[in-house]
Amino acid sequence: MERDDADGSLDSWAQFCSLSNELLGGDGDLSAGPRLAPVVADLCTRGLATLVRDYFLHSLEETFRNNAVKKFWQHFHPYCSASAVDRMKFCVKEHWPDEILSRALEDICLEKSYQEKCVFVLVHALQSYEDRTAKRKLKAVDCSSSLMPRYQLMVSSVLLTTLPLSFPEILNVYFKKKLEELNVIMAGSYESDQLGNHEPFESNNASDWHCGMDIDGQEVSESSFLVKNIGKVVRDLRCLGFTSVTEDAYSSAIIWLLKSKVYELAGDDYRVPVLRCVKKWIQAVPLQFLHALLTYLGDSVDYDSGSSGLKSPLASRPSSFPGIGVPSEALVRWHMRLEYFAYETLQDLRIGKLFEIIVDYPESSPAIEDLKLCLEYTGQHSKLVDSFISSLKYRLLTAGASTNDILHQYVSTIKALRTIDPTGVFLEAVGEPIRDYLRGRKDTIKCIVTMLTDGSGGNASGTGNAGDNLLEELNRDAETQENADYDNHANVDEKQAWLNSESWEPDPVEADPLKGSRNRRKVDILGLMIHFGESSMQKCEIMLNDLIDSKRTNSNIKTSLLKTSQTVPGKEEAEISHDILDATIISSNFWPPIQTEDLVVPASVDQLLSDYAKRFHQIKTPRKLLWKKNLGTVKLELEFEGRSMQFTVAPVHAAIIMHFQEKSSWTSKTLATEIGIPMDSLNRRISFWTSKGILTESAGPDADDHTFTVVDSMSDVNKNSIANERLAEYQMTEEEGESSVASVEEQLKKEMTVYEKFIIGMLTNFGSMSLDRIHNTLKMFCIAEPSYDKSLQQLQSFLSGLVADEKLEMRDGLYLLKR
Repeated sequence: MERDDADGSLDSWAQFCSLSNELLGGDGDLSAGPRLAPVVADLCTRGLATLVRDYFLHSLEETFRNNAVKKFWQHFHPYCSASAVDRMKFCVKEHWPDEILSRALEDICLEKSYQEKCVFVLVHALQSYEDRTAKRKLKAVDCSSSLMPRYQLMVSSVLLTTLPLSFPEILNVYFKKKLEELNVIMAGSYESDQLGNHEPFESNNASDWHCGMDIDGQEVSESSFLVKNIGKVVRDLRCLGFTSVTEDAYSSAIIWLLKSKVYELAGDDYRVPVLRCVKKWIQAVPLQFLHALLTYLGDSVDYDSGSSGLKSPLASRPSSFPGIGVPSEALVRWHMRLEYFAYETLQDLRIGKLFEIIVDYPESSPAIEDLKLCLEYTGQHSKLVDSFISSLKYRLLTAGASTNDILHQYVSTIKALRTIDPTGVFLEAVGEPIRDYLRGRKDTIKCIVTMLTDGSGGNASGTGNAGDNLLEELNRDAETQENADYDNHANVDEKQAWLNSESWEPDPVEADPLKGSRNRRKVDILGLMIHFGESSMQKCEIMLNDLIDSKRTNSNIKTSLLKTSQTVPGKEEAEISHDILDATIISSNFWPPIQTEDLVVPASVDQLLSDYAKRFHQIKTPRKLLWKKNLGTVKLELEFEGRSMQFTVAPVHAAIIMHFQEKSSWTSKTLATEIGIPMDSLNRRISFWTSKGILTESAGPDADDHTFTVVDSMSDVNKNSIANERLAEYQMTEEEGESSVASVEEQLKKEMTVYEKFIIGMLTNFGSMSLDRIHNTLKMFCIAEPSYDKSLQQLQSFLSGLVADEKLEMRDGLYLLKR
């Protein structure tokens, strides 16, 4: 009996194997299914259900591996086996890998679909047996219900274990090309807007993405047809177990496209904001694509659906997107992810070019505003600090950069970072290397003073950048001081104090705890300039205050004089308006010695100066003004037959030409006496007007006394002008600049005279010394007031003067006393 059972089992097993091969063979015949059911039932009765299931799955695996999988990977073999250069050739082909990927997926999915039908044949046979045998139903159900999941696991396992390393690259290329194509289609509808302004995605035509498209694809537009094809590829790849690989591929492609778009919109033009355009593009292209794709795949779960999991009761309902309405939870996550990447990409791009952006400031203000918004979103301020400090050390803080350029960049940096962080926390970190470097430069203080007093911002060309002109800061500080009382916390009411406390934020981790909190920190450009050291800037601080006070005093005195002229009865109106006078009032004890020259100004101007000085004394008692009449600038307008010429000249030039209003001709001796200057100085100064063709020179009564006459018409001016200059505003002659330079040289000579005895004594004791040795010895021993603080070049200039005066002589690079 047992032998008969064994023979019966063998016969049933042989029939089962034969029918399985018939089902799974090369031609595949599902008609064997009905004949398979009794054989399976017999084997299950004999307790061989598990063996039946395992054998059938093994046969499916072998067939799938040897036929479908092998054929599937052969489609991609030319690319996988190619060199890197040849792979690039594949990538530029027009329809690669679209065609080959679609064909390969179609073939393997057909084979998989047939095998799934075979699996259902076996499942049906097992379930038929279960229905007839209630006693073994539970066990049979376990066998049949696990069959399809095991088959799906087998399919993905076989494919993933045979996966070529370059297959993810192929998928990445496919999605990149498709998304580029999709971007071109969508950008076309906004092309006119993009040409007209910098808001290419302003209109809300995002619904064009899937106009008329339904999930069944009965009615499709160009863009939705493309999305459907992509969706079909994604669905097939998921079906084969490539879910993770596929999502990584199209996510990478979307991120790549977004990065390319940010670079395209941002570029090297810092004058146009781009962040808003990037955000609109995200909604118009990637989000619309993802919405259509997720809808096609059936993954778009409504945010309010219970299947989306537990949500915080404090979570707000997301706002609707253009062309989408209320987005799904997956789309909301994608939106947050893409926006963060956009902010981070634009931030990194702007940080990498921050040096150039600050050079172009304030024209580059839009780029600074974008960077500010990006940093507020990402919180990666430390990246800005580290990167910018590195750029400064490599590109600016070098021996080849002039002090003027460094200071200009420093001022622009202060202004730009003041926009990004008004509290000045990050400016402290970024500015410290610049300040440390400038402290080691001998001409730093001189350049700062030049920037403060020169309208050109300290540039020798006279064309300073308005963004780094410190005169602006002087005016702003004057206004700030007038309104300083309004910032007093003692005057803040309780309600405002409560609001201030609610908005309090701690300092970021980059902040220096020794500098005070962000609420007390003030970004003051002039204050930061004073930080170069109290010892070197002590007098400069007083000079700065003089310049700031002068602005305010000018305003007060002019207003007072105007009111006096209007309210005092019988008061005659001044010949020249007080509005035209701007005085710079300095504390003489704290400014460098200034060369003065006697000058008699016209009576109307002298009266103007006298009124100003009297009013100053009334306001600033007991202080009095002592006018340096030869210093300053005068703007003149000379009229000839209805046409005018404008000049900006020194006071002495103005005094000369204004005397020709009284009479048209003067001799040099008479005019010099009237103005109160030596005749040789007059002859030198009056040449300015003769060179411009305003005055003509002729022989006078004496050989050394010439006669000067003002011209009658504009034609005479043009005829007599030595240089054919356009009718524009003339600047002061180089002579005036030379006189101020001479003043500095004389001052230096005066200061160095103190050390002359030390030098004579050293050469008496040592015989001869080199320049370096004299310099180092003075630094070592001259430490009491006045301490020796001159540069090597200044010492060399002074020693050259002593050689010229025949007090010293120089031989073979050594200085010694003159014998």
